[in-house]
Amino acid sequence: MEHPAYHGPISKQRCEELLGKKGRDGTYLIRDSETIQGALCLYDWKRKKLSHQTVKPSVVKKDVSGLKCDGVLFSGQVLPSECLSGLMEVAGDPNTSHALTGSIISLLAQFASGGEAKEALHSSYNFTGTLAAIIHCNRTTPEEPLVLQCLNVLQRLTYNVRTLHCASHIHELISFLMQHVQSSNDDIVKACLGLMANLCRHDISVQSHIKSQSNVKAFYRALINFLGHNCLTVVVFALSILSSLTLNEEVGQKLFNAKNIHQTFQLIFNITVNGDGTLTRNYAVDLLVDLLKNPKIADYLTKYKHLSVCLSEVLGLLHSKDPDTASKVMELLVSLCSVPVLRKLVCEMVLRPPAPRLQPGTRKCVQARGSEPSLALVHWVTSPLDGPEQCYMQALSLLAELFEEAIDSSLCSSAQSFVELLLQEVLVLLQSPDSTEGDQLLKKHSLRAGRVIDFLLVLCGDDALRMLVSQRLSPEVCVSQVELLLSYNQDLSGSTCTTSNYQLSQVCSEVVLKTLELMSHLRQQMPDMETSFYRILQDQRMVTPLSLALTSNCREHVQVALRILFEAAPLPDFPSAILGDSIAANNAYRQRVGELSIRSSSASEDVSFMGKSFPIMHAEPSGSAYQSIDSLIEKLQNGAKLQEKVKDVHMSEIIDVYEQKLSALACKESRLQDLLEAKALALSQADRLIAQYRCQRAQAEAEARKLASLLKDTERKKEDLQTELNDHLLEVERLKSDSQQLLEHNGRLQAVADQHQELKGTYNQLLSRYDKSEGMLKELQAAHISLTQQAEGLRKTNEGLKLQQERTLAELTEKEQQIKGLNTDVLEKERIITGLQNDLRRQEEQIHEMEENISILRKELNKTEQARKDTSIKASSLELQKSQLEAKLEKMEEELSKHSQMIAMIHSLSSSKLKGDATANLSL
Repeated sequence: MEHPAYHGPISKQRCEELLGKKGRDGTYLIRDSETIQGALCLYDWKRKKLSHQTVKPSVVKKDVSGLKCDGVLFSGQVLPSECLSGLMEVAGDPNTSHALTGSIISLLAQFASGGEAKEALHSSYNFTGTLAAIIHCNRTTPEEPLVLQCLNVLQRLTYNVRTLHCASHIHELISFLMQHVQSSNDDIVKACLGLMANLCRHDISVQSHIKSQSNVKAFYRALINFLGHNCLTVVVFALSILSSLTLNEEVGQKLFNAKNIHQTFQLIFNITVNGDGTLTRNYAVDLLVDLLKNPKIADYLTKYKHLSVCLSEVLGLLHSKDPDTASKVMELLVSLCSVPVLRKLVCEMVLRPPAPRLQPGTRKCVQARGSEPSLALVHWVTSPLDGPEQCYMQALSLLAELFEEAIDSSLCSSAQSFVELLLQEVLVLLQSPDSTEGDQLLKKHSLRAGRVIDFLLVLCGDDALRMLVSQRLSPEVCVSQVELLLSYNQDLSGSTCTTSNYQLSQVCSEVVLKTLELMSHLRQQMPDMETSFYRILQDQRMVTPLSLALTSNCREHVQVALRILFEAAPLPDFPSAILGDSIAANNAYRQRVGELSIRSSSASEDVSFMGKSFPIMHAEPSGSAYQSIDSLIEKLQNGAKLQEKVKDVHMSEIIDVYEQKLSALACKESRLQDLLEAKALALSQADRLIAQYRCQRAQAEAEARKLASLLKDTERKKEDLQTELNDHLLEVERLKSDSQQLLEHNGRLQAVADQHQELKGTYNQLLSRYDKSEGMLKELQAAHISLTQQAEGLRKTNEGLKLQQERTLAELTEKEQQIKGLNTDVLEKERIITGLQNDLRRQEEQIHEMEENISILRKELNKTEQARKDTSIKASSLELQKSQLEAKLEKMEEELSKHSQMIAMIHSLSSSKLKGDATANLSL
């Protein structure tokens, strides 16, 4: 469809007619390019009215922010591009009111929510440079809401996108960010840190520019101070900037050493698991992904003592219903799999079979599968095609990494059931989508199918898993997949040569080659797969995928193409000549594109865009076109200077209109030039195809003659087969009778089956009764066991008491025997005492007799004292006898004292024995 030209200002009524009716919320719905022209004219009309102060800025803000876009603005057409360029021009104009600028930025920020629109605003329309220019113009008043709005939109726009270092006002933007990270406004600080983290990540030119600043040390100190901030988002931003700038320097080695890195790990895992918002979680995951690229920090993480606990909590996030959270967690797990030790740990935690648990009320062990991360991965893999693309792509990449590790570490046997479940779900994703759903959905299907085939190729690395894949995968699925992509690729080659078509052709070609490689792995187990594989290799449409892959700058694509070419080259109908021509054409096209890019880059260095943001189309205009545009602009500007004397106020507007028209014409010229080259290339390919067709026609005629001779042979064989057919008819009659008998037998079997169903019902009833009785039996067994234990305890107590009684009786008999022995001893002692008493009496009698003798002798002594002198001899003899008698008397007294002591002892012993016998008798 050819778009209507833009002829300058028109009436407001005509603008509203082009726009159409408003929606329920008072907004215009952009439907096609004519509606875009109406929006552009309305914008131009109100801008002119605004210059004459006849329309309020709030009205313009309402109309501009009310525009809604369904993808028309970023379709690459001229009028939508002019509309966006005009909006950015107004937003970048310092004289535009802040209300209108903020409204335009809000509108474009809504467009930037999608992936393709965000990429177009960033690369084609230089929206980043426009926002940087707005911040630079308002650098003296950073507290303005417009500055904060621009910073927030820039942070969203530059996330995971590399910014061109040569873009306008990028150096001024970096200086602004370094200056205002220490602002008193927390919102400004957070936005500056987040934007700085985006700019520094994976951009060496921005990092070098920051390190070359004079205040870089103060900037480092400010970032280090932010590590103690109470907001976790600020801490993560600061760590991300420091890791990008200082990780391989002395400051980074001190900051991320072995003592501090464990706290950093704990912080990152806490933010990832507990979350401080999706934004903070995304930056925390990105920080850990960047840190893992350093081998030393990756080694620190393998030695982190809480790693298993943290990983189990991270895997729990896979059950989240938020696709952004799940995709970010899977991105982290894929990054962890880049470290061999961590990949083994993640593989064991995901693919390890769960421990069986006993379910209450049943007799069987069941698996606790509700919380398995593997099932969550299956859920995200099978998410809808029109859903978030990162979810199923990251899930398939993670599964490929895990099963690579499982195959290397022999964990496949434990994950056999999971592989069966996964294959059942994954193979459904290879089914061809509806061709009427558009190119975008086909591109998503091709990307997902490529990842699925990568995963199946990983499974083919193990013999058991390859056999399982061959049992589940049918050759028809692979053939339909290849046929769809080849036919669509052929349609793309015959259409307009644009960047989107070229990218889609690349994706389709890659998936075709991956599918053929999968068929090559499975052809030994599946004979039908081998036939389809060789048939596809001889298809002439295979020339485009093979030529694109062989001339690719990706090593893996070239290797896959060489493996396929090695299988296809020996085949008789393989179009090797056409493949060579296609490779030569691709090389010539690449050389031509390189020359055009060099010429356009050298010409663009001489062009000054004066702060305007014209769209960059798919093909850059040539240098001659730029020079003609420059000369026209100079003439118009010179004419404008002459007309300044007359004070013509419309000259600047006319210059703007012609600048836009000339830029559009230059873009159209470049597109037509590229289209002409593509048509010339297609014409040369058509000539080669015609020549090849003529060769094939000659071959076909020769084959037709061969077929005629074969037809005669087949007619002769037909007659032979007719006789065989009659015999077979007789056999059919016999088979009919046999089938009748089988039907009767089948009826009998049906009756038996009915009886079996009845018996089955009875069996189920008996089984339920059996379960109940078994439960009662278990209860009775438990009661019986408890009573048996009690009886055993009582029996042991009774035996102990019996032993104690026996020991008491034995002791009692021993005591009685001891008492009897003591009684006999007492009697013997009494007899001894009586004998001693008798001896004592005799001795006393002897003493008495001796005393009497002494008295008699004394009397005789008195009688003989008078005759002593005469009888001295007799006296001396008598004195001697007296002394002897006294000695004897002393001896007798000593013996008497001893006897008296013995008698006392005997009395004491006899009294104690009598008391002991009395007490023993009392105790008994």
